[in-house]
Amino acid sequence: MSYKAHFRRFLEADPGRLHFAAHSHHLWPDVTFVAQQRCWLDAARLADRKWEHLFGTLIPSVQRGVARLLNLSRPEDIVFAPNTHSLLNRLLSCLAPGRPLRVLTTDGEFHSLTRQLRRLEEDGLARVDWLAVEPFDDFAERFARAAARGGFDLVYLSQVFFNSGFAPADAGALVAAAPDPETLVVLDGYHGFLALPTDLAAIETRAFYLAGGYKYAMAGEGAAFLHAPPGYGARPRDTGWYAAFGALETGEGARVGYGTDGSRFLGATFDPSGLYRLDAVLGWLAELGLGAAEIHAHACHLQESFITGLAGLGLAALHPGQLMLPEPARRGNFLTFRTPAAGEIYQKLLAQNVITDHRADRLRFGFGLYHDDADVNRLCEVLGRTLS
Repeated sequence: MSYKAHFRRFLEADPGRLHFAAHSHHLWPDVTFVAQQRCWLDAARLADRKWEHLFGTLIPSVQRGVARLLNLSRPEDIVFAPNTHSLLNRLLSCLAPGRPLRVLTTDGEFHSLTRQLRRLEEDGLARVDWLAVEPFDDFAERFARAAARGGFDLVYLSQVFFNSGFAPADAGALVAAAPDPETLVVLDGYHGFLALPTDLAAIETRAFYLAGGYKYAMAGEGAAFLHAPPGYGARPRDTGWYAAFGALETGEGARVGYGTDGSRFLGATFDPSGLYRLDAVLGWLAELGLGAAEIHAHACHLQESFITGLAGLGLAALHPGQLMLPEPARRGNFLTFRTPAAGEIYQKLLAQNVITDHRADRLRFGFGLYHDDADVNRLCEVLGRTLS
């Protein structure tokens, strides 16, 4: 099945480009162009009253769409921000002051977390247990055992690890392994949302879920979100005036007020265009009857076609034996090859207008709805011509 007709604007903007970095920045479907225009037109039509429309109509619509995909019963517990880092810092600001934070996480988390925690470590403000993701075979057992020790302010792990594609089999069980009821448990779902079927019903009252629109949600930047379980992180110290809209006209009391739903994690004024795009994408997917399961199946088909084609090329520089995760059931919607030539191969492909990406010795190919078998065949042809 090909969905390329829905991505005409991005694809026709550079017809010779092969974009296999869907895991990094997914191309946007055409419905987002209309949504971007609607954002501008609503601002012109409503002027100062646009925020009433945003908080009264648009945001509840996006909340319902996200909640449906994650099987969450309370859409109001979902809060949006321009990026996940701002939401992460609000989470960190909920933790007890006056002593170093105790954190359990992994050595495979994205820079938004690792850079921030390492900076806190430099000043003695955090003590972090960095659990190795590899070897993959016993990761879940090792992480659960570490979490069960308790005593952590924050337990944080990825649903799909960005630098390998590894997807632990039962993230819910890992969430449940943290014994202390006051510990904030966060599942980073940026490489899982709309890439893997995700059902948070069993852990929605216990775990935070952090993701956004830049990757498989196909909405671009500016549309990150956090599912915030009731009762956890009630009063972030990093707080913007949107977090207490109900108190604005009457004035706040001596104690700073917060919403009791996800709005307690709101910041301040933001560009809403990303939410317009995300709302359009979620509506478009619903019309097509596409969810994470269908998107993942599409990506898996293309991955297997690519692996087969690559094996047939017989290249020494890049071959299936370098795959970090040969088993489809253990990975997300991208393939990661470990090779010391990752940067060199990336540059050679870039010179041919083939977009991939690399992290140190890891070369990544991401597959999305705008790809079909013809694109995979073209990719193999370029690789054969370039790396032979």
